[in-house]
Amino acid sequence: MKQLNSYEVIEKWLPYVFFRTIGGIILSTIAEEIKKRRTFAIISHPDAGKTTLTEKFLLYGGAINLAGTVKGRKATKHAVSDWMEIEKERGISVTSSVMQFNYDGYCINILDTPGHQDFSEDTYRTLMAADSAVMVIDGSKGVEAQTIKLFKVCVMRKIPIFTFINKMDREARDPFELMDEIENVLGIRTCPINWPIGCGKNFKGVYDRNTKEITTFTAAMGGQKEVATETFDVEGTDVDSVIGSDFHAQLRDDIELLDGASDEFDQELVSAGKLSPVFFGSALTNFGVETFLEHFLNMTTSPLPRKTTTGVIDPFREDFSAFVFKIQANMNKAHRDRIAFMRICSGKFEAGMEVNHVQGGKKIRLTQPQQLMAESRKIIEEAYAGDIIGVFDPGIFSIGDPLCTSNEKFQFEGIPTFAPEHFARVRQIDTMKRKQFLKGVNQIAQEGAIQIFQEFNTGMEEIIVGVVGVLQFEVLTYRLKNEYNVDVRLEQLPFEYIRWVENPEEVDVAKIQGTSDMKRICDLKGNPLLLFINSWSVGMVEERNPNLKLSEFGKN
Repeated sequence: MKQLNSYEVIEKWLPYVFFRTIGGIILSTIAEEIKKRRTFAIISHPDAGKTTLTEKFLLYGGAINLAGTVKGRKATKHAVSDWMEIEKERGISVTSSVMQFNYDGYCINILDTPGHQDFSEDTYRTLMAADSAVMVIDGSKGVEAQTIKLFKVCVMRKIPIFTFINKMDREARDPFELMDEIENVLGIRTCPINWPIGCGKNFKGVYDRNTKEITTFTAAMGGQKEVATETFDVEGTDVDSVIGSDFHAQLRDDIELLDGASDEFDQELVSAGKLSPVFFGSALTNFGVETFLEHFLNMTTSPLPRKTTTGVIDPFREDFSAFVFKIQANMNKAHRDRIAFMRICSGKFEAGMEVNHVQGGKKIRLTQPQQLMAESRKIIEEAYAGDIIGVFDPGIFSIGDPLCTSNEKFQFEGIPTFAPEHFARVRQIDTMKRKQFLKGVNQIAQEGAIQIFQEFNTGMEEIIVGVVGVLQFEVLTYRLKNEYNVDVRLEQLPFEYIRWVENPEEVDVAKIQGTSDMKRICDLKGNPLLLFINSWSVGMVEERNPNLKLSEFGKN
């Protein structure tokens, strides 16, 4: 064997050293980018100020110059996250929206969810894409019904929950009373990070328990601009003149009580979703919003690992993986397009990359990747684990579909199909528009907002729509008219209970011994289901057909 001299050794191995180094740089850059990511959902009961808070985050992140409000007056503008006409008309959010902005070296993805219970299904799915949740509570009302439902989904996922008690610029309940209610009703311990001084017209500012400083705020342009803040030491001589001696004395008593009775901050318990840090402020006037944002970023981590049917996917692994959690049709009226929203779970995304569509069993190229600011979009070249991106959907994606560059066959855990509670028969008024009608109903169904069924063994002559909340019927009618130019007639049906037949291969669905109020239907994939008017009938059918297995949840 020829003995190589030192120059020949260097010449032989230099390319490998060089490439190893470059590869190391690339990988470390990807890791750095992933570490910057924070992805969270904002949840609340309707009208607690969730969308307004989202707007203010965007304002501080420099994503918008003037913050809008949900109920936009002539002098103000509508919230960025409410972009559908029906949202602007009603002053509510009816679909989840995704926004990304940069703040203080972090890249933040916000998922703004509909608070209205009729759209809760969209919210549940959106929570599957988040790593933490911000729970907004109205300071005058406390914990409300929808907050409890959404909170349970967060607890099920064991994700960190942060509480922002909003509307302190209005008359609010006693802060100690609010803390007790959160603990008793939701069953989570609380740790106030700051504390309000007064409320309503006497809302003076907040006290930071860690720095022992008081921050006062001066509103600018009715909350459309960042606020000017001033900071004072709680024991300083000038505090009385700033907040008044009565409020200062009250604050001293509150601090003493808090230090003795409230839970200490524990990062491990926060990360496990067992302790909720609590902040007070007013999203409308921007009081306390930036303080909350800064603390939140320090208390949260980079993207979390995801469970799959084959194991856990680490966000820092090299292979790209993602899942579809939402499909939105017709975001661009000019093109009638469909966008699949996906959460990137690991690695780096690059425009035009080829990935395995696990459900479809084939390779596809992800085209027209976009970052979204509600309805406005920006074409992107790359994105990282933790990011939410939109890609063009030619009609092949379903909710929950995994995508990856590896050849593994797996499913991400935890994306259920919720049982509808309201049903209606849908017919188009103009029979010549059958094609547009079917296209519209199918596309809206693929978004996951509605579920469509057909009569058992008849095909698509009769279409039955199932929804979680009745307001979804209104949205369906509105969207078919405005996006597909189809007028429809809805005939509400009396059914309230739906069951999936789990073992159709073992039972003849046509021969099931039913009750007089039972109806056989099937979904678009041909899976048989049964509808019932009351729960008694469900039990009776199970009793009469011992081999029949029924389920309350469907799988995507």
